[in-house]
Amino acid sequence: MKKILKVIGITVLSFIALLILLLAFLLLKNYIDSKKPYIEDTYYENFQSDIALEKKYAGLGSYEVSRLEQKSEDDTIKEYRVWYPTELESKSQEYPLIVVTNASNMAASNYEPFFERLASWGFIVAGNEDRGAGSGFSTSKTLDYVLELNSDPDSIFHGKVSQDNIGVIGHSQGGAGAIRAVTEFDNSNKYKTIFTGSAAYPLLAKNMGWEYDISKVSIPYFMSAGTGSSDDSGEDPETSFGGVAPLSSLITNYDGITKDVFKVRARIKGAEHEDMLTRADGYTTAWMLYQLQDDEEAGGVFIGEAAEILSNSNWQDIEKNN
Repeated sequence: MKKILKVIGITVLSFIALLILLLAFLLLKNYIDSKKPYIEDTYYENFQSDIALEKKYAGLGSYEVSRLEQKSEDDTIKEYRVWYPTELESKSQEYPLIVVTNASNMAASNYEPFFERLASWGFIVAGNEDRGAGSGFSTSKTLDYVLELNSDPDSIFHGKVSQDNIGVIGHSQGGAGAIRAVTEFDNSNKYKTIFTGSAAYPLLAKNMGWEYDISKVSIPYFMSAGTGSSDDSGEDPETSFGGVAPLSSLITNYDGITKDVFKVRARIKGAEHEDMLTRADGYTTAWMLYQLQDDEEAGGVFIGEAAEILSNSNWQDIEKNN
């Protein structure tokens, strides 16, 4: 009997040891995967579109770009990263600011080329290393950080941030975080505009602890998603997982914002959830150029009955009120 118990004990201990090894392997793999670049340095060169403005704004802008890194005392933020036009160091003018809210298990270091390309259009673009940014907290803190640089006489950013021209971009979990960033914090009134790509639908966001109140959004808002099953599974999101950002959620969010706010909703044909960071690039840039730099050509994507987005076969389910 003792021999049998001994064999059973050894078997159980061996099984536990294997589970521990498997768990350690999975944790190590997840850590290694989380450090991998999400996009290539020149990813924008692969963008496909025959539509003039979409193709133009998906490319590289004319500004040379530099980067600043600064450790954060917050364990979730870890590090602030700021990309900016290199000429900022020697010029005495202000530049618009865009703060980016990370998607799930993403950090700014995973998709640096996205920030760099956006900054090449004349923006200061700020991010961080928070891999769970759905609350909007790290976005709020990142905005505070850049505004502190703007007030610091010893910083290259001193007096260089256009405080009347600040936008926020968020994807997936970060979409919920971006909505919260412009509605739930003491500095929420600093933002002039918002773009989200496949923002987590309201019930999903609530269940995950990122609940937002879309009716509080009072600034121009461009919301987008993909038509692929990962964004829209075709299921009712109130009763089952409907994808991350089904059409019904875009309609709900669009209708939940008052009519006096300039708003646009649209979906990219054939795009899956993971495609939205790059597939929306052209019109994300155009939106920010129009809203933060008063670029009338970029505004042609969205404004009026002849708006480019309306005749762009890459996009569907479009509704706008301007």
